[in-house]
Amino acid sequence: MLRIKKLDIFVLKSFLLLFAGTFFICLFIFMMQFLWRYVDELVGKGLEIKVLAQFFFLSALTLIPLSLPLAILLAALMTFGNFGERYELLSMKAAGIPLLRIMQPVILFCVLLGLTSFFFQNVVGPKAQKELWTLIVSMKQKSPEVDIPEGVFYSDIDGYNIYVKQKDRETGILKDVLIYNFSDGFENAHIIWAAEGKLELTADKQHLYLHLYNGEQFENLKSQAGLSRNVPYRRETFREKHTLIQFDTQFNMVDGNFLNRRSDIKNMNEITHAIDSLTAYADSLGRSMHSDIMQSTYKAPILSKSDSVKIQEEKLSVINIDSVFNTLTSAEKLKTLSTCENRLSSLSSDWSMKSYLTKETDANIRGHRSDWHKKITLSLACIIFFFIGAPLGAIIRKGGLGMPVVLSVLIFILYYIIDSGATRVAKSGEMNIILGTWMSTLVLAPLGGFLTYKSNKDSVVFNIDVYIAFFRKLLGIRQSRHIFKKEVIIHTPDYADVVNRLEAISGQCQDYANKHKLLGPPNYFQIFTNNEHDDAIREISLQMENLIEELSNSKDNILLNMLNKYPYLSVKAHKSLFDNRWLNLIFGIIVPAGLLVWLNIWRYRVRLDKDLKVILKTNEELENHIRTNLL
Repeated sequence: MLRIKKLDIFVLKSFLLLFAGTFFICLFIFMMQFLWRYVDELVGKGLEIKVLAQFFFLSALTLIPLSLPLAILLAALMTFGNFGERYELLSMKAAGIPLLRIMQPVILFCVLLGLTSFFFQNVVGPKAQKELWTLIVSMKQKSPEVDIPEGVFYSDIDGYNIYVKQKDRETGILKDVLIYNFSDGFENAHIIWAAEGKLELTADKQHLYLHLYNGEQFENLKSQAGLSRNVPYRRETFREKHTLIQFDTQFNMVDGNFLNRRSDIKNMNEITHAIDSLTAYADSLGRSMHSDIMQSTYKAPILSKSDSVKIQEEKLSVINIDSVFNTLTSAEKLKTLSTCENRLSSLSSDWSMKSYLTKETDANIRGHRSDWHKKITLSLACIIFFFIGAPLGAIIRKGGLGMPVVLSVLIFILYYIIDSGATRVAKSGEMNIILGTWMSTLVLAPLGGFLTYKSNKDSVVFNIDVYIAFFRKLLGIRQSRHIFKKEVIIHTPDYADVVNRLEAISGQCQDYANKHKLLGPPNYFQIFTNNEHDDAIREISLQMENLIEELSNSKDNILLNMLNKYPYLSVKAHKSLFDNRWLNLIFGIIVPAGLLVWLNIWRYRVRLDKDLKVILKTNEELENHIRTNLL
């Protein structure tokens, strides 16, 4: 039985408060981005409030599945970042509660959100998408409101160009009006000039009523078929003239059945049926084209009666085309080549047209398959983004709207680039459609698992010193010592004992160098069959580090500078690659890898020989300095 504890209520309440705010913010941002794509086509249409409200409502429904993952990512980052910043997460872990147990109520809620996202994409989304595109097309086809600017030719009325020099905004009177009427064709244009005019919309909003005063009209009388260069025209002077211009400004919803071929307005069952239908159509189209190509391309040659008899008598099964071509005259060869070229050009054009039909059908099938899988991947993104945001917030321990917002935007941009890029490549046919659609999930799911594992184990992820140390070890780069004079010294070194210990370390280094001959190449077989550690070098390194730690309490600056000459000894790199003998043996059998490891170990042996010589020389200098100045 599921038991809800106070901790679950606290965590879930903290997450829900932030999720509610981030969801509406993300939805608003996506809606503004969607509206920006169509703002130029919608402005100035005089759309009613209910039409705009329907547009915003439908766009919000279609953008909910895209807003959920980003809202979950941002809310998870902020929630667990706040827990870490206020040391609440530390208190929970100190009470023995693991991170996954703390995340449990929010995980269940995100799974519910993933199912909700799938429901919207498969049930609500397709219907809303069809209505939205129908509404957009209808709004695009609506005529704009008549608002003739000053000093510019206005051409939004079909068949008319209107120029107004000056306009009175209060009375609506137009002054110095010039009208080009091309409704009867460009050759029969009507040109009207009027000192003043006024433009009104009829009650049925189907026509414009134009009133003109004190003007002239010029009309070209040339017919379309006339060939005379002398073009007669008619000039008319008027004091008042009224005319009707057809101009429908009412909003009419178009029939949305033309959108039925789109894959984004179908649910998964409809997409499956559409894929089956398209596949059957593509197969029938391919068989028909194959039959046509075989019949039109591979035709039996038309032979004369004498050639046919000759072939039958000599029982020829293969005809040498080159020898036949060489027997022709130059004119016949030219004619044959010209006929062949024309035939190939015709076949190439025919095949290009047929390939266009097949490519379009294949692209439609790939689009349907991609949208089928997209409904699943976008739902899984809600869960994956939580497993990225929650552990990341627990690691960085930063709440608020600063660092979480930056990280959320960067992660979502990465997701969007991978998803849109891979999907576009897959739809073009250059990648498997399933792999392309699931690429973003395959990339981000391991990232979420890695961050969850690291945060649950309290591992260091963003400590740059850890990565620097790893690459130093991988590349064999050592740090140099930096020993400075201490301001407070409790115990000063026993210099007499230090001299004896220096002599002992020098003797051990000399004996090791004489025994092992480090400059020579190592034994290949021993390297990959021996996994023992070098206890002698480990002992020398331990004694040297203890001695350096004791001498660092000295007040002598010269002595402290000498200590910086001591190298850090590598106690294992010159022996074998792994502690496991079988792993060493496997690398030794693989010749290229084993050879590289053998050369690398030889390099570490040479470096160890140099380190031992540096230790011997530094020990000698320290002994002389201590005996001369400190004893």
